[in-house]
Amino acid sequence: MISVDTNNINVILATDCGSTTTKAILIEKIDGHYRQTFRGEAPTTVEEPAADVTMGVVNAVTEVGELANRRLIDDNGNIIRPATDGEGCDIYISTSSAGGGLQMMVAGVVREMTAASAKRAALGAGAIVMDVIASNDKRLPHEQIQRIRELRPDMILISGGTDGGTTTHVVKIAELVAPAKPQPRFGGEYRMPVIYAGNQDAAPLVERTFDDSIDLSVVPNLRPVLERENLGPARDRIHDLFLEHVMAHAPGYEKLMEWTDAPIMPTPGAVGNILQTIAEQQNINAVGVDIGGATTDVFSVFDKTFNRTVSANLGMSYSISNVCAEATMPTILQWVHLEMDERELRNRVKNKMIRPTTIPQTLEALIFEQAVAREALRLAYIQHKEFATTLQGVQQQRTVGDTFSQQTGGQTIVDNMALDLLVASGGVLSHAPRMQQTAAMLIDAFEPEGITTLAKDSIFMMPHLGVLAQVHKQAALEVFEKDCLIYLGTCVAPRGQGKPGKPCFQFSLEGDGINEQGNITVGDLRCIPFASGVRAKLRVEPARGFDMGAGPGTAVEREVKGGEVGVVLDGRGRPLQLPENREQCRKSIEQWVQALGLYPD
Repeated sequence: MISVDTNNINVILATDCGSTTTKAILIEKIDGHYRQTFRGEAPTTVEEPAADVTMGVVNAVTEVGELANRRLIDDNGNIIRPATDGEGCDIYISTSSAGGGLQMMVAGVVREMTAASAKRAALGAGAIVMDVIASNDKRLPHEQIQRIRELRPDMILISGGTDGGTTTHVVKIAELVAPAKPQPRFGGEYRMPVIYAGNQDAAPLVERTFDDSIDLSVVPNLRPVLERENLGPARDRIHDLFLEHVMAHAPGYEKLMEWTDAPIMPTPGAVGNILQTIAEQQNINAVGVDIGGATTDVFSVFDKTFNRTVSANLGMSYSISNVCAEATMPTILQWVHLEMDERELRNRVKNKMIRPTTIPQTLEALIFEQAVAREALRLAYIQHKEFATTLQGVQQQRTVGDTFSQQTGGQTIVDNMALDLLVASGGVLSHAPRMQQTAAMLIDAFEPEGITTLAKDSIFMMPHLGVLAQVHKQAALEVFEKDCLIYLGTCVAPRGQGKPGKPCFQFSLEGDGINEQGNITVGDLRCIPFASGVRAKLRVEPARGFDMGAGPGTAVEREVKGGEVGVVLDGRGRPLQLPENREQCRKSIEQWVQALGLYPD
């Protein structure tokens, strides 16, 4: 590993080895600031016949080099370092989700408590969680053992108990895993990695439970006391084992690990890392979403607490049928202002599953696909809110009204009123023909409240910047702000509901070249064009019964920034409820489509 001197870094090369495509970007220091200058991509080559991930990397990097007129690969097929005037780079970094990414199984004593903490640690490290084993998960011991045998994860994380507490239950969990003799995914050349992050008093007993077929790591407890989670040590160990075991045994990764100047990170872990870095740097609450063909990842940082969820059954191609089944077709069609034949749509959905790389060829197909996306995003966000909770098992302070409904923890920490930044990525959002369409999908699915900045990742650069933040934070932050994010604008939406046509809020927007004021009634949607980079003072005075974050009827003032779409004034109320009557609903959607200029006439 090369120790990085950030003072002498002028040219940075970064790759993300995805499951189908390897994406390379070049970042250069121009006039004292870091900018992303060129990008290239090539098919990922982890599968047969190539079975060597570095071939795809070389192809993507070669394309970047040709575009930049800079030689980056030498005659032996290695990356040239350090950079000189016409060739090479100063550092090379990479992320990866090729070969199915990082797949884990987690186990804990109580499903809602220590097992949930273990799942949070695994998801935060960038893993796909294949199953959660717990003593109260309603499966018999022999069924749990059989499940562990079948899975073939990359590693297993075991947690349970608070430090100094009883050791019996967590040892029982270890005794389920040990006789199952779990086998790692990439063959039998190495021992299955198991991380123990439970009651430290039980660690010696857990060690005695496993034989030499298991590579056991003991790290500090995930829940040392009920009131506190300590996920960092387990996440760090997961990343180390990802490199030592998963990467080292995947085709060609040993060579790639020799090339990189920082540890390779799982792609979702890197995305989470840049979102956490931005939230910390700007002292904001942020939500990011990446919607793919098979899964939808949601990342959030609220009050410095990071959470990530993977909705493995919600996607836009391989999983599109699941979205239609879970949301139901009538609910999806609520977002469509044209008359469509439901039977034809079901055929369209099946075709999308068979040919996942196709894109909509007609306006009608685009409108339908974006309606499906709204529901996929909405459902994924609901799942995220259910997972991103305060710690279960901890008694919350009660008010008189809670006397009969006291729950022991578990309230969601996701608060749309406190959300400052909402970032979109993934094909259906990033490649929407109009920026207004991306903004509309975000607003309709996530229902931001108060004043929220909307943005999208321009070329899915967040993984590259997440791993760069580990090496050179300044460069990562500069590129994130200037080149990665395309600011769509600001959404203004009070919490509360009222009768259509009644007052919702008054607003005034004053700044450089802009001076707008007016009234928004319940059910209205309005867009004020407001150029990127321009800032203005926004004042919003909600009507009685509506709240902009300072209390019902209380005015708020905020400096807001412009974007490609502008300021969206949303008087539709929160939670957002569409008219039940189909004809009324269609008319409302048609008005909103026209208000935002979503589709050409």
